[in-house]
Amino acid sequence: MSNEQQDVQVEEVSKAVEGEVETTQAEQAEVEQAKVQDEVQDEVQAKLSDLEAKLAASEAKVKEQQDSVIRAKAEVDNMRRRTAQDIEKAHKFALEKFAGELLPVADNLERALQAADKENEALVPMIEGVELTLKSFEASLSKFGIEVVSPEQGEPLNPELHQAMSMLPNPDVAPNAIIDCLQKGYTLNGRLLRPAMVIVSAAGGVDTQA
Repeated sequence: MSNEQQDVQVEEVSKAVEGEVETTQAEQAEVEQAKVQDEVQDEVQAKLSDLEAKLAASEAKVKEQQDSVIRAKAEVDNMRRRTAQDIEKAHKFALEKFAGELLPVADNLERALQAADKENEALVPMIEGVELTLKSFEASLSKFGIEVVSPEQGEPLNPELHQAMSMLPNPDVAPNAIIDCLQKGYTLNGRLLRPAMVIVSAAGGVDTQA
């Protein structure tokens, strides 16, 4: 083999080696680049996860604060409603004690009319005056929410408004029906101020005194 041929062969081998070296370097560069991309992607994913966790925590805190605001508003509304109810009750029933003191006046006027001799013409003007006074007195009470409870004979006993003082047999009315009203009752704005005292019929003809 001549020197020229040897030189050509050496040159070809050198080129082949250089090509292999360049290929290896390119592959290594690709590997390094892929590794860097993976590291960057992992770092980005970690930051995204951290931001999502912080966002979830912030949303939970906002929701908790919203719930606290809603609860506080509900408590304020309830307090305002209770206060309004208390004020309304105070206005309605402020006269309860005073009204209770006035009831004996009506009772005495009733007793005076019951005891008066209506056959005595000399007493007629006085009786009429007492009747007018009682009507005027009851009208004045009514203006302030005080109403008379005066059950009729045969009316069923209502424990919320009537107090049975005694039970008597009476075949003309049903059991536990009112036979007579001994004393009128009164209510104040729908609340019982004093029950009407009544006599009721006994079941089975039993005579019972309360």
